[in-house]
Amino acid sequence: MRTIAAHLRREGPNNPFPGLAAAERKTGRKLHHQLGSNEGLDMAHHALQAQFGDQVAALARRYSDAECYELRRLLAAHLNIDNDEIVVDAGADSLLALSLRALCEPGTTVVCSAGTYPTFSYFAQSNGCRLIEPRYIDTHDTLAPDLAALNEAAHLHHARLVYLANPDNPSGYTYSHADIVTLRDSLPEQCSLLLDEAYYEFSAEEDSQPLEGVIRLRTFSKAYGLAGLRVGYAIAEKDLIEVMLKARIHYAVASVSLAAAEFLLTQQQEVQTHIDQVVEQREKLTQLLSSKGLTVFPSATNFVALRLENAAQAAAAQQALLDQDVIVHRPPHPALDHILRITAVADAIQPGRLDALFDVIGESE
Repeated sequence: MRTIAAHLRREGPNNPFPGLAAAERKTGRKLHHQLGSNEGLDMAHHALQAQFGDQVAALARRYSDAECYELRRLLAAHLNIDNDEIVVDAGADSLLALSLRALCEPGTTVVCSAGTYPTFSYFAQSNGCRLIEPRYIDTHDTLAPDLAALNEAAHLHHARLVYLANPDNPSGYTYSHADIVTLRDSLPEQCSLLLDEAYYEFSAEEDSQPLEGVIRLRTFSKAYGLAGLRVGYAIAEKDLIEVMLKARIHYAVASVSLAAAEFLLTQQQEVQTHIDQVVEQREKLTQLLSSKGLTVFPSATNFVALRLENAAQAAAAQQALLDQDVIVHRPPHPALDHILRITAVADAIQPGRLDALFDVIGESE
């Protein structure tokens, strides 16, 4: 394991409230009388039942399993890894923050590509880290994180952590497993790789094994369609997972969210149908945009990214779409503010939906 935050290089701290499910696993029996956690167990929830059903009302009364044991067990079986190589948290964003808490104290240097998923830099700066941002590879037909530049910056600035989204957000570019291993092996000894695999299911990559010095983040928000329930997980070596557990909010994942994620892991055919549908829509969206003369980058995600002539044109196109009640994303970082990102849902390819974008492009010609 590579270097972790200094204040966690000791025994503990330990979760003070492991919860009912952990107590039942420890004792090996069902514990029927929960009088210790001050939940509103006798709340009637007539209104909640009428609105959302009996199961939601029942789940809402109790704290979730703080250890997320059943979801970790199902994930371990699905991915062919060990339970202890997984930590579950409230979405990939929460896992970004957790990884920074576990690995970096204030003043630590971290590295990411300029304009990549901005939540990382947001959390890194709020954690008191020094942020170094090498530019993307940005050519006519390629927009991709520059692995050599990330590695060079990590060595030059003695970084503790390098962040890489793979597939990338916002470009959609994906590197091979061999490329990731090469990057990992080239980083400084004290430096870990935070690998954001939020769009993993849409890529051709199938490897899920823990990698030395790497935290692999994944989510139920995209392929599983549970963005509103906030469930994500990280894969790492057991000793690194143990460190992350020292800094984790133990009841961050709601009981309803856990139940939904556990259920969907048993419904892989429906999940795969959704993935196939998204890929088909992504290709149709790419064809539509390309037919208008736009540069659309190859994508291994549930979105496509396109390059406009400059930031002013991208901003004008985004505003024109917004005036038509259509939201698309333009990266806030000035290094990529000439890019638009459009989600590959059926609504995006409806006739006329993106006409405001095409009108702006036509006006500039």
